[in-house]
Amino acid sequence: MRILGIDPGLQRTGFGVIDTDGPRLAYVASGVIDTAEAPRGDLPLRLKIIFEGVAEVVSRYEPAAASAEIVFVNVNPQSTLLLGQARGAALAALVSAGLPVAEYTAVQMKKAVTGHGLAAKAQIQEMVRRLLALPGVPGKDAADALGLAIAHAHAGGTLAALAEATPLARRAHAQYRRGRAYRAAPPRRSR
Repeated sequence: MRILGIDPGLQRTGFGVIDTDGPRLAYVASGVIDTAEAPRGDLPLRLKIIFEGVAEVVSRYEPAAASAEIVFVNVNPQSTLLLGQARGAALAALVSAGLPVAEYTAVQMKKAVTGHGLAAKAQIQEMVRRLLALPGVPGKDAADALGLAIAHAHAGGTLAALAEATPLARRAHAQYRRGRAYRAAPPRRSR
């Protein structure tokens, strides 16, 4: 199976493509989608570049599945919002191409690649190089994207088996009605 990993970023979105055959992993391609050509304040143009770049990667390498990093709130809320928009553009391109998309946190990716969730960028780069038998260390953004693809290669089969065995569904933490948030009621226990 061919898996595409996406590490979203407003200035540089990393991508990594691997092939899996059971436990074997093989490097296909990696790189970054750079939005530096867009003027710094032109957010719509940057989002367009990300969308079209991801769509081009999907078209060129024809992956069967994709994985992307889940974005959490950072210290700067404005940066988090901008990153979320970049992630949205990348996810829209993946979904519009008909790909199933798995989402992993940075900690989950680091655990899958290095064995612990507090790994530094240099550790991720080195382990990706080793796992994929690369001649050199990939760049930071590409290494994270390859790490996301590796995480999905390791966890994707297990998640698919769980989905077949039990119904999995996203749970809504809150529902919004007329501008107010209502917490979803916890499931009732039968006695």
